[in-house]
Amino acid sequence: MRLLAALPLATLLSGCGIYSFNGTNIDPSVKTISIQTFPSSAPNAPASLSQRFTEDLKDYFQRNTTLKLVPRDGDLQFEGSIVAYDYAPAAIQQVGAVSQAGANRLTIQVQLRFTNTKDSKQDFEQTFQSQGDFASTQDIAAVNNDQSAVRNITRNIISDMFNKSVANW
Repeated sequence: MRLLAALPLATLLSGCGIYSFNGTNIDPSVKTISIQTFPSSAPNAPASLSQRFTEDLKDYFQRNTTLKLVPRDGDLQFEGSIVAYDYAPAAIQQVGAVSQAGANRLTIQVQLRFTNTKDSKQDFEQTFQSQGDFASTQDIAAVNNDQSAVRNITRNIISDMFNKSVANW
């Protein structure tokens, strides 16, 4: 009886051809992905950010797709750079006669050039941005040393890149 109930759903999904349960919309002819190192041109970024961001991007695609990661010339190609890493006051509060930051905000921007060698209509260049707020008592050095805080921000950027490139959101 369960088989009969599942049959209409299977028939419906098989007609789509490129749908998957992880939300991707990847053409079956696309088999490989190449992700180049994202160098940082942001003067305030920690030295480890470039390597960490690139590896996290690769890991995300390997966990969420069946695409084979190749060193270069993949069917899908990702290249770009980290262009901004800015730490600035975010919430100014009045304490007596003095204005001071109630929080600080770290904003990271990553420029991406995406190439789909199977369908050039899907190629794009875009800057992705995310941010996180921190206590005004934390300086930039403390934030840079908090790997999970910076990773939460870059995880949002990676998710947005994934959605724009293979989920077509």
